[in-house]
Amino acid sequence: MPTEAVSPAAAPRLNWRLLSVGLLGFSSGLPLALSGSTLQAWFTTAGLSLKAIGWITLVGQAYVFKFLWAPLLDRLPLPFLGRRRGWILSMQLLCAAALVGMSLHTPQDAAATLAFIAVLLAFASATQDIAYDAHRTDLLPPAERGWGTALAQGGYRLAMLVSGALALILADHLGWALVYRLMAALMLGAALVTMLSPDAPDERPTRSFAEAVALPFVDFFRRYGALALGWLALMVLYKLCDAFALSLSTTFLLRVPQFSLTEIGTVSKTFGLVAGLLGALAGGWAVTRMRLYRALIVLGIAQALVNLGYIWLVHSGPNLAAMAAVVSAEYFFSGLGSTAFVVLLTALCNVRFSATQYALLSSLSAVGRVFLGPIAAWLVPQVGWSLFFVITALSALPGLALVWALRGPIMAAEQSRAT
Repeated sequence: MPTEAVSPAAAPRLNWRLLSVGLLGFSSGLPLALSGSTLQAWFTTAGLSLKAIGWITLVGQAYVFKFLWAPLLDRLPLPFLGRRRGWILSMQLLCAAALVGMSLHTPQDAAATLAFIAVLLAFASATQDIAYDAHRTDLLPPAERGWGTALAQGGYRLAMLVSGALALILADHLGWALVYRLMAALMLGAALVTMLSPDAPDERPTRSFAEAVALPFVDFFRRYGALALGWLALMVLYKLCDAFALSLSTTFLLRVPQFSLTEIGTVSKTFGLVAGLLGALAGGWAVTRMRLYRALIVLGIAQALVNLGYIWLVHSGPNLAAMAAVVSAEYFFSGLGSTAFVVLLTALCNVRFSATQYALLSSLSAVGRVFLGPIAAWLVPQVGWSLFFVITALSALPGLALVWALRGPIMAAEQSRAT
């Protein structure tokens, strides 16, 4: 949604309102890896089968379907801390309880119980994201939205570093149970931030059911007609190759080149996250230079080709330099492609319904990340890791073909947004 331009002279100073937004961004990002790649590493080091690890990736389905219950948070405020902070606090406490619950079990003895609690963790995390995004939108005045967004992204990236890289390193030395309890303690610290953070000064009135649920979808299909299905398909397909390659990446790094948890945490996760952030920034420059259609094509091809770099690791053994190069390239070009993709996603939204339409489209883009794990786990034993990564690169072709087919509407969407 466009916001008013703010001159450098009018840029706000850091204050508690802005700082609390950044700290709550940390809370928003912390649970993602703990129900995803870090949990995958736990199951891998416990010696579970590749098939079991593939099914574990399905615990994150709440991130795909969160748009279904997002309107309820508008219509059903909790009786404490206002419309947004009450939900944020409740979900933070639920996340902390789930993390403690996970620490009481092991994959060897209670894999199904761990998976069930991880589903609960993902649900609480996705619901926290809904409330936090709304709170940030309501809280920040136009002059502070740029700084607020930057601090929120910084907090989110830092949390992924803590729950990904640091968690793996600590697990190598302290054990998984203590790691998950430490992460629960961080969530409780974030709950304190929620209680102390300011209320939004002018919260919007609760929408009617039609406005909150039906109208955004009716508007989307009315504006795009037959093209609407093409746009929805593109949301799923464009990042498919990226999600496919990363679906079992932690298991691959542990079992094939046989890196340790500490090596993966120190090199892969740290280099990857920094490269992803740089790629996202470079993607903004690329979109302005190449325009959106060309950027989607060029960057889509690039993010497919870098998947082939993992074949090097199949044969290199535990070569840290090779891992750093491959993972950095993967995350850098993924960040580039993601920036162009988000520009398209934003352009497709009607500013009257941007929250719900954005939630719908972004949820579809998470389908590959959540649902490809079992397919990858079945495919790897059939074809081997090298051919698997070739297949992941080829899986970019349907998305690229759809970008080419929609090139006219993409250029039109770039020029104007619905109001």
